[in-house]
Amino acid sequence: MDEILRFLLTTPPQPGSLQSVGDWWRQHLGLASRFTTPVDLALAGGFMADRMGFAFASGYHAALRCLFPRMRPDHRGALCATEAGGAHPSAIQTRLSGGEGGPLRLSGAKNFVTLGTAAETLFVVASEGQDEQGRNRLRVVMIDSRREGVHLNELPPTPFVPEVPHAELELRDVAVSPEEVLPGDGYTRYLKPFRTTEDCHVHAALLGWLLQVGRRSGWPERVQDEALALAVTMRGLAQAEPSSPAVHVALGGALELCQRLVSGLEEWWPKVDAETRERWERDRYLLGVAGKARAKRREVARQRLAGG
Repeated sequence: MDEILRFLLTTPPQPGSLQSVGDWWRQHLGLASRFTTPVDLALAGGFMADRMGFAFASGYHAALRCLFPRMRPDHRGALCATEAGGAHPSAIQTRLSGGEGGPLRLSGAKNFVTLGTAAETLFVVASEGQDEQGRNRLRVVMIDSRREGVHLNELPPTPFVPEVPHAELELRDVAVSPEEVLPGDGYTRYLKPFRTTEDCHVHAALLGWLLQVGRRSGWPERVQDEALALAVTMRGLAQAEPSSPAVHVALGGALELCQRLVSGLEEWWPKVDAETRERWERDRYLLGVAGKARAKRREVARQRLAGG
């Protein structure tokens, strides 16, 4: 931990200008050679970002690297789950068919893929059919985004963090090798824990970015120290078991503390340069995305701990 703490506290808080996803990726890869623990990479990537969007991108990619260690470290990845009916297991219509000696094929559509056309490795959540109770049997398939039958269609920029591209995905009878079907249940081993893993890594990156802004703008040391303490908390949670209900309760508390920190920064934003401040006003709404899902996760975790 000492190395990442020293990095956050002593690195000059003067990020370079990142004008594109390519700029962000080159910087992220440079940091990846120094920080091999995904959450440390998220913290460092967030600190070095010149805007919230690229801090988010570092946190998102670090979460993928944590959950999918087989992913090539020099490839940008994307988890492809959300369909027209959402990302709930019952909403997954994308199909993985074939097998038992025959070729495997992947067909379907996803309507919101983070990193979109910039992604090189896709982790596609697909159904193999239904079990005896009529529930979807999900698997995750790792494929190259340039494979025949894979089509990524760029979506318009989002209202906040527009620098991060998104796309729709079409899969038209895509050939899949057995080695590309990841082991384990697609929901319990990958899709469900990713929600927790992503929260931890993305918030770590955003806290790293806020610490850089605070150091650069002369925020009080107590404010900087609070951001650092929360970053350490996120670091610990990111390395815990993401399916643990105890971790979900602790993460819920940590996210509330992040909200309080952000609310308490209002008086200090006037000290920040105009460009960074304007982007913050535009992008801060990212922090409220999936708030209802997080609250539900915390509620269910408490019930499980209570034996419900």
